[in-house]
This record gives sequence, structure tokens and C-alpha cells, in this order.
Amino acid sequence: MVDSSKIRVVPDFPTEGIKFYDITTILNDPTEFQNVFQALLTEAKKMNPEVIIALEARGYFFAPAIALALNIPFVPVRKKGKLPFHTFQETYDLEYGQASIEIHNDAIRPHSRILLFDDVLATGGTAQAAIKLLNHFEPKDISALFYIELPALHGREKLTGVENIVSLITF
Repeated sequence: MVDSSKIRVVPDFPTEGIKFYDITTILNDPTEFQNVFQALLTEAKKMNPEVIIALEARGYFFAPAIALALNIPFVPVRKKGKLPFHTFQETYDLEYGQASIEIHNDAIRPHSRILLFDDVLATGGTAQAAIKLLNHFEPKDISALFYIELPALHGREKLTGVENIVSLITF
């Protein structure tokens, strides 16, 4: 069972008016870390992906381990300028500015079943940009898995073209 009370909420970070959901408290608790990992793995198995992608940086805490457990490739989506080869790029709006993300243009076989993972679904801007990146690979389908979702920010509504969206915890 996943315990939402273990997540630290930090007000006014990174800017005033933002509530930051800090999952480092989970990473510091081996039992809870294992509980969260097992719950995410259970959901990922149901989605039957052929590849898992994660968004920098906190998506990297769980997604590579899920990929290993499922014996499928892990593909990082990184901030602009961090990948060394040819990339696809998308720019999106944040609650506090703009950012760009990239994926290697040869990272995923066309027509794959892709699982997008991130720790938090808030406004949906990052996940929506990732979906646009994934569409370059003409996926068979895209599913999305989040540890935390903030439904009041309506991020789920932006995830068009996603077959299945699962969040373990909502605040």
C-alpha cells in the first residue's frame, strides 16, 4: 500500500504560489520506496508496454527500474541540449515559464506500445510535450503512469492520444 502522508509538501517552491510535492522523503524510506515501486510496476505490467520513457529528472527515480523489471528498453526524455545525438524537440509552458525537452530521434522503434512515466501530473505541459515527441515514432499506443496527480490543475485533459492514464495518488 502506498502512503501519501510520506510525501512532503513544500509551499512556494520553486516560485511563490506553487506547492511542490517532494518525493525525496519516499526515496529516503526503503520500505516506502519499495511499496511505491511495486505499485508502479503492477500498473505498468497491466499496460503491456514495449518501451518506457521518463521525464527528467524525477521520472528517472522509478522508470529505469520498472523497465528492467519488465525487460524492456528505457528511454530518457531530457531537457534541451542534454542529449548528444540527433533529437526531436518540443517547447511547452510551465506554471512559471517555458522549457524544452528532447528525445533521440532513433530511440524508439516505430509502432511500439509506449509507456510514459513521470512522478507528477500537474498542468500536463511536460507530459503533453512528451506525447508530441512520441508521436514522431508513430506509436501503436501510448499509456501514461504517474505517481502523483493534481486533478485541480486539469493536466489529464491535455493528454490527448493517450490510451490509458493511471495515477497512484491524487492530491
